[in-house]
Amino acid sequence: MRTQPEQQAPPVQRLRIRYAKRGRLRFTSHRDFSRAFERALVRARVPMAYSSGFNPHPRISYAGASPTGAASEAEYLEIGLAAVVEPEEVRRVLDEALPPGLDVLEVVVSGGGSLTERLEASHWRIRLPDVAVERLSEAVERFLGTAEVPVERMTKKGLRSFDARAAVLALAAAPEVGIAGETGDERPPDARYAILDAVLRHGTPSVRPDDILAGLRGIAGLEAGAAAVSQRVAQGPFDPRDGTVGDPLAPDRDAAGGG
Repeated sequence: MRTQPEQQAPPVQRLRIRYAKRGRLRFTSHRDFSRAFERALVRARVPMAYSSGFNPHPRISYAGASPTGAASEAEYLEIGLAAVVEPEEVRRVLDEALPPGLDVLEVVVSGGGSLTERLEASHWRIRLPDVAVERLSEAVERFLGTAEVPVERMTKKGLRSFDARAAVLALAAAPEVGIAGETGDERPPDARYAILDAVLRHGTPSVRPDDILAGLRGIAGLEAGAAAVSQRVAQGPFDPRDGTVGDPLAPDRDAAGGG
């Protein structure tokens, strides 16, 4: 008879972490990041809690990971610890243990509830260096005026077709002066970009910036070009009153502050 595995103690503290994927590290896949993060936990000597079973693994829950190739200022995960630690110290040691470009921005004590359920929408900024702002504005207007925008994407289960329009909560075009290195673009700091600003509701399947670009191409003939760079600037609860994406860690800070 196989010996029953040792039961691990439950976590005594849960921390929620916001991190960024910047520059060339935006090409890090979710699997590559998870491996790098687990190695960083070991190097930083973070006292992780482990799952029970024959193959214990550190208690890490990832939420709403961005697609490979997209930069982000709003990636989230939660870890369970075997000892109580100072969140700011964990932020510091993890940030030092991870390579530049995978940057730990904030660590807070979990106030309970589901972090994933707070991630209702994402605010994306998509830079299109090879598209005129006027042309982009026309394409956006046509997109928003269309009831359904079917797109196709290759998934693990094969080619899948879905409506990209249903996930769009806001879409707008604007010019912007680029900041060299902000999203890994190596063009001069004074280069001008057309910007596609999008707020997308999370769902199944999750609509990504590439899907919106595919929809703009399909209904308006807009060719974004290979130089398009997507950056998630926020991820969290959606406020329909003003159309903004909020901070998912705000309730945890409130709980820690007693309010």
